[in-house]
Amino acid sequence: MKKELAYLITLQEIDSSILEKRRRIESMPEELEKFDKVIKQIENKYKEVKKRFESLEKKRLKKEMELEEMLKRIEKLKERQVNTNEEYKAHLKEIKKAEEEKYLIEDDILYLMEEAEEISKIVSQVEKEIEQQRQKFYQKQKEISKKMASLKQEIFDLMKKRNSVVNNIPKELYENYMELLQKGNGIAVAEVKDEICLGCYMNIPPQLYLEINIGNEIFNCPQCGRFLFCKKKINS
Repeated sequence: MKKELAYLITLQEIDSSILEKRRRIESMPEELEKFDKVIKQIENKYKEVKKRFESLEKKRLKKEMELEEMLKRIEKLKERQVNTNEEYKAHLKEIKKAEEEKYLIEDDILYLMEEAEEISKIVSQVEKEIEQQRQKFYQKQKEISKKMASLKQEIFDLMKKRNSVVNNIPKELYENYMELLQKGNGIAVAEVKDEICLGCYMNIPPQLYLEINIGNEIFNCPQCGRFLFCKKKINS
């Protein structure tokens, strides 16, 4: 009976290790999702900045067309023939007004060019940031793939060890163990310490605790049903 309990404890240690490694494998894609989320946030920022840059360029092109039209208009005004002094004065005022409008358009173009230049720098900066984050993502992807492969190999090795341990446990006892493993959230064998089951953290009767310490039989927790063992007794 002591041997069977020792095998159950060993099996529990193996299954706990397998479960922990499987959980690590399952959690790994979440690490990549964090990187992917950061990339998407930066890409959204890039789209906004790029859209702003394109809007400025459209405005600049429109203003340049206005400037071209205004220059043509001023040229025509200067070529216009006037006959009287009054017409000449009105003509000069019209040219002056057109030139003032031209200066305003030129100022607008200059402002748009300066703003577009600043936005262009931000666009380049965000592009570099995206590339850097993508490189980090690919690097992390490689690291996780490597870790996953290593963990899968470790699980494979543990499964072989597990099979050899299971072969030493009676079928009915093993079936009971598996049932407890599923019900007990991965824990079928629990240590008992100071009359407390460390599986459910409930008290067990003093007499049962004494019998577990003797170690001649396999006992179950009256509260959670898990197999119980006393570490001092097993190690002695």
